[in-house]
Amino acid sequence: MSDLRIRCATPSDIDPVLRFWRDAAEGTSISDDQDGVARLVARDPQALLLAERDGLLVGTAIAGFDGWRCHLYRLAVHPDHRRQGIGSALLAAAEERFVDLGGRRGDAMVLNRNEQAHHTWHAAGYAPQPQWSRWVKHLTA
Repeated sequence: MSDLRIRCATPSDIDPVLRFWRDAAEGTSISDDQDGVARLVARDPQALLLAERDGLLVGTAIAGFDGWRCHLYRLAVHPDHRRQGIGSALLAAAEERFVDLGGRRGDAMVLNRNEQAHHTWHAAGYAPQPQWSRWVKHLTA
């Protein structure tokens, strides 16, 4: 794993990240566009973590902290690079960020249908909370 580099995204990474998510991420989000990712990077420059190997983007995670809760989104590893510890390294970097910011608990958005992700999150020590449901309202069309 010594050749893996984890760094924070910059504005120049936005288009490559969007392309990466089309290939590596499960599902889509209303914020998966240039403006959405640009707002994230501008508002919290340390939230979007990128994993690179030999200059190639191989994984991402969004580690958002709103001052109250720690939220994890878009943990994605390129299919050709899975099962090599990249997801674990991204989660470790995210959790370190949360601890440094004073966070107490991380939560993750995980699609119900993404069985492979369930195993990954469980192995990392996360578990679903069946007493909670996610309620959403799209604020834009």
